[in-house]
Amino acid sequence: MQSESKESSKESATPEAAPKVSLVGTEYEVEVGPVAHGGHCIARTSEGQVLFVRHTLPGEKVIARITDGDEGARFLRADAVTVLTASKDRVEAPCPFSGPGKCGGCDWQHAKPGAQRRLKGEVVAEQLLRLAGLTPEEAGWDGTVMPAEGDKLPAGQVPQWRTRVQYAIDAEGTVGLRKHRSHDIQPIDHCMIASEGVSELGVEKRDWPGMASVEAIAATGSGDRQVILTPTPGGRLPLVELDKPVSVLRVHEKDGGVHKVHGRAFVRERADGRTYRVGMGGFWQVHPQAADTLMRAVMQGLMPRKGETALDLYCGVGLFAGSIAERVGDQGAVLGIESGKRAVEDARHNLASMPNVRIEQGKVESVLPRTGITEADLIVLDPPRAGAGKQTVKHLSTLGARRIAYVACDPAALARDLAYFAEGGYKVRTLRVFDLFPMTHHVECVAILEPAAKDA
Repeated sequence: MQSESKESSKESATPEAAPKVSLVGTEYEVEVGPVAHGGHCIARTSEGQVLFVRHTLPGEKVIARITDGDEGARFLRADAVTVLTASKDRVEAPCPFSGPGKCGGCDWQHAKPGAQRRLKGEVVAEQLLRLAGLTPEEAGWDGTVMPAEGDKLPAGQVPQWRTRVQYAIDAEGTVGLRKHRSHDIQPIDHCMIASEGVSELGVEKRDWPGMASVEAIAATGSGDRQVILTPTPGGRLPLVELDKPVSVLRVHEKDGGVHKVHGRAFVRERADGRTYRVGMGGFWQVHPQAADTLMRAVMQGLMPRKGETALDLYCGVGLFAGSIAERVGDQGAVLGIESGKRAVEDARHNLASMPNVRIEQGKVESVLPRTGITEADLIVLDPPRAGAGKQTVKHLSTLGARRIAYVACDPAALARDLAYFAEGGYKVRTLRVFDLFPMTHHVECVAILEPAAKDA
């Protein structure tokens, strides 16, 4: 009993951890350093704490207001609320909903278009060097970030590129977009980067009571228009009357699945001279030029030959599989692997006229080993933002492909996987970087790899 009392006494005497002191709202005058991955630049407080600052540009002097972080944190997040010394690359943001505390959809509205692409190139170069140990020259990249056709506009003009916009709806049914790293909603009456096909639906002109979100889709390969409604718990679907004919789908409250209300359950997209069915809000590149741009980069890099075998991993609705299958011909063969059930159904429909294509459903890391495939001439992979990962890359490196095309929407994931491919005996032959998400920090990369032994 006595020993228990001593233990209790010791426990009660242990000091509690001091509560963290939030720095949110604190302001610092800072000199802004280089751009960083994620749509912000790096600065430091007078105490040496790292700041990730949005709405600024390298070389500026600004007042940065902390938006997230505590004393002693490894880094803090901040917005530049006052610009004391402006960069020559700064412009007034064309969008009235862009800026500190407003819509989080765009990162670089305050930068000239050419400066945006230069900043993105610096991020890609930094990630390649830090995570893959590659300089641009070693990656076969000239350092440029290419705009999509029609996107090279003067400062102050905004490309209308976003063919899919998910609007958030507030408690009163008002349309808006999410603020940066927040569930809070910025009401809007127009999204400047929305494509004409999305804007002409007039989603922002109406109230949407009982809805949590409304996603608008305007196919670029056809006149198909679609809205996907996500009701709040217990919310009733409204009568949808928009400015253009539109199909209506809804996200089911219980299973999260997408179900048709009326109209087509799919939209029709075009790429490489083929029509692709994309059902139930499934994945398709958002920029109207993206599918063709990426397809051309992949085909130019792979240079498929008649009779070759190919893998299309994370194949979606079959974009790359269809293009490769046409080029390898009847004597060749293409295997596509995709985890999404609906995407697999669409891919099989889209490529039904090609007997040299087979589509399997499941995760790549699970399905590929089960196929028994031990070799392939060509591989294309377009993994999700997290990348393919070490085990999948290790497996792919054993298949002896003469060329591998890696399509990446995240330069950090790409760089990590390129390092894994290097361990497996592959080197980067060429890298191309495309600005398919203007005004945001996102880029799309296409890396072409080949066996390093070719140089031996």
